[in-house]
Amino acid sequence: MEVINTTISEEDIAFDKEHLWHPYTSLTQPLPVYPVESAEGVRIHLTDGRTLIDGMASWWSVIHGYNHPKLNQAVVNQTQKMAHVMFGGLTHQPAIDLGKKLVNLTPKGLEAVFLCDSGSISVEVAMKMAIQYQHALGKQNRSKFLTLKKGYHGDTSGAMSVCDPVSGMHHLFRDFMPQHFFMEAPERGFEETLAAGEIEDIEMFFELHAKNAAAFILEPIVQGAGGMRFYAPQYLKEIRRLCSMHGLLLIADEIATGFGRTGKLFAVEHADILPDILCVGKALTGGYMTLAATICTRNVADTICNGEAGVIMHGPTFMGNPLACAVANASLDLLQHSNWQQNITSIEVVLKTELSKAKAYPLVKDVRVLGAIGVIETTVPVNVQETQAFLVNRGVWIRPFRNLLYIMPSYAMCKEDLEHVCRMMVEVVQQEHCFNKV
Repeated sequence: MEVINTTISEEDIAFDKEHLWHPYTSLTQPLPVYPVESAEGVRIHLTDGRTLIDGMASWWSVIHGYNHPKLNQAVVNQTQKMAHVMFGGLTHQPAIDLGKKLVNLTPKGLEAVFLCDSGSISVEVAMKMAIQYQHALGKQNRSKFLTLKKGYHGDTSGAMSVCDPVSGMHHLFRDFMPQHFFMEAPERGFEETLAAGEIEDIEMFFELHAKNAAAFILEPIVQGAGGMRFYAPQYLKEIRRLCSMHGLLLIADEIATGFGRTGKLFAVEHADILPDILCVGKALTGGYMTLAATICTRNVADTICNGEAGVIMHGPTFMGNPLACAVANASLDLLQHSNWQQNITSIEVVLKTELSKAKAYPLVKDVRVLGAIGVIETTVPVNVQETQAFLVNRGVWIRPFRNLLYIMPSYAMCKEDLEHVCRMMVEVVQQEHCFNKV
């Protein structure tokens, strides 16, 4: 691809700095931003002529790489028909095709598909489904949720209420949000087994709180923005068992882990369980457009539809957007027809080999890898501004947070590019100026 090098004017950069809020940033003390001209494959081209290898896949969504010709063509083809039409009272082929794909790809038993705007909204819909389900069963008192500490489920109000209430990003809103019940975060790592006492603790948590709860919501196997923590599949098995025993629904938030990221198509497959409701997003369109889905079992759908309202009580304006559905169909086709499992295995091998070298440095607390996720946890917080400048000068883009340097690359990233990104991450932990002393 030919890269046309242009420059965003200083006036426009000043406008951005003064008027545009970037995610989790301040307008009074803004962090630097790097103007982008274009992107292709795993490379982001800045307007000043520099090129960066993207280790973030734009927050884990661009699994096939940027500017993919098949995804581009899907967008072009659909715009020639219609970019949008309301989903209320109308339907269209891209939505039908996407529904078929999602029912076919997700664990057997998930059959009813709600197409929504974003990952946070898919969580909102899942929570509303759970409340409507319990209400339809005559259990109006079941209005709370069980969840895990260290979890993250999004930035809208319902989703915020089931994020970690203390160490999460939303503690400022605690008095505004409904109060739910938080189980201790899993401590056993991915390959570990729970002790009898730990299972008893989980059982006691259910005994205390399940009677007031509609569902248990969690991120299966990987707690993402809450700390990039990987935990034992046995937790999922036990929570699934106890949800069934106590009449709770199990909501699996796979917005970050869905579509192959952990080495399985969906992270719940590591425990061989079926959630009652599954949330997907991020990689659904290959990073092209915002789109998500909430998928539930036939039992959940029928129970809701036989309840007082008789319908699912949610309906966004852009629900089932044809353009987003069309590119999602193309993205899922690419995934299904690629050797994605081998790609993830190859990525995992490189991540383990290269990131393990960081363990030799005193600022490093832990290194962990699962599938196409690699994490360096440090003993002190990362200085985001200094770290990003250091990496950009070495041709790498990652976005650290708190005390975490992590990578979730495109599945299309080659070995050489991945090795370079990992080696630069290891270089970061040798730079004291890249960290905030505490």
